[in-house]
Amino acid sequence: MTTTRFAPSPTGHIHIGNLRTALMNYLIARKAGGTFILRIDDTDPERSKEEYVDGIKQDLEWLGLHWDQVERQSERLDRYAEAADKLREIGRFYEAFETPTELDLKRKKQLNMGKPPVYDRAALALTDAEKDALRAERGAGVWRFKLDQERIEWADGILGDISIDAASVSDPVLIRGDGQVLYTLASVVDDTEMGVTHVVRGSDHVTNTATQIQIIGALGGTVPSFAHHSLLTGPQGEALSKRLGTLSLRDLRAQGVQPMALLSLMARLGSSDPVELRADMAELIDGFDITRFGSAPTKFDEQDLFPLTARHLAGLPLAEVAEAIAGAGVPDDKAAQFWEVTRENITTLHDLQGWWTMMHSGVAPEIDAEDADFVAEAMKLLPDAPFDDQTWSTWTAAVKEATGRKGRGLFMPLRKALTGQAHGPDMSALMPLLQVIKARTAGR
Repeated sequence: MTTTRFAPSPTGHIHIGNLRTALMNYLIARKAGGTFILRIDDTDPERSKEEYVDGIKQDLEWLGLHWDQVERQSERLDRYAEAADKLREIGRFYEAFETPTELDLKRKKQLNMGKPPVYDRAALALTDAEKDALRAERGAGVWRFKLDQERIEWADGILGDISIDAASVSDPVLIRGDGQVLYTLASVVDDTEMGVTHVVRGSDHVTNTATQIQIIGALGGTVPSFAHHSLLTGPQGEALSKRLGTLSLRDLRAQGVQPMALLSLMARLGSSDPVELRADMAELIDGFDITRFGSAPTKFDEQDLFPLTARHLAGLPLAEVAEAIAGAGVPDDKAAQFWEVTRENITTLHDLQGWWTMMHSGVAPEIDAEDADFVAEAMKLLPDAPFDDQTWSTWTAAVKEATGRKGRGLFMPLRKALTGQAHGPDMSALMPLLQVIKARTAGR
């Protein structure tokens, strides 16, 4: 059975880059009728916060990315300890004691000599007595996995055939001096024991994948199918990493972005297929193909989410927006009429409030200086409220007859005078909802 996982660290809110990883893994699992695991990678007790665990779940539920099971790494520390013991037993795990300063000096020396800046394995030459002395002086060391210095190869689901020389990579630290198990080991143990068959993650993990493939082999596990998606950039190709904090899902949600708009964009962004607004999750699942994605950095512009949101909202029935309409102050007996008038004239549901305020309480009219006399004369011909769907055509015909104006020169100044906007719904449909024109023009 196909099994995938999304493994966020609860050290912050999910951002747009996290979503790309979550969505790809989710769609692969659902398309195959498999299992999607939400795994909370919370082995760092200082940075992991329960509020972020809750936030991760809320964001995924908002998007409709429902998981089949939840796992927490903080509850699996005994499994990582057993794996570490096994690596020690087979001679693939060793303790090292260099300080960060010492490691930095070694790297600089290697670079000056034209060599790759990889760990020199000096710790392997330490005697037991020397190790004891270093522990007494510095405390416990870090534990490094001893790589077999050979080529590591795999067929990547996006990048194609990958080959990395393990001799060009430092033996990875899997356990810190304070005993904290790092992602590289914990993830391997979890993926192996949970039967994860497919792993999709960012291309910044490629080297990490190479070392994990060797760790999986050392522990007797089965290597999953790996795919590494491209990293996101800003719309001009600029690094997005510094802005990810402002691109959290909850921030986008607060701006009015709709889940289906966000999912439709992210399910195609970076692929050879055009972005298309999908009606529901079933369409997203059916149309997803990981092999259609490329390796080039992918431009993301959050402004692209708003036209998609507008199109999605325009297609919704009243029942799905009734709560938002009521929240804008629209009475129940006006809701259906209000939605028909506004549905194609909003970008987000936040815009509903502005439309109802204009209809119910009025807005400052927008009257160009050259149209002031024309508008004043036209207002004298406006019949008393209430208005109906014939009021606009009857009124504009009378104004045309009285002033000789026609076309845009007739209709645009009148629209702006009544609504304060140059664009909007069909005025024949809008007029029955306007409630304050009589009061506004009482002095005519």
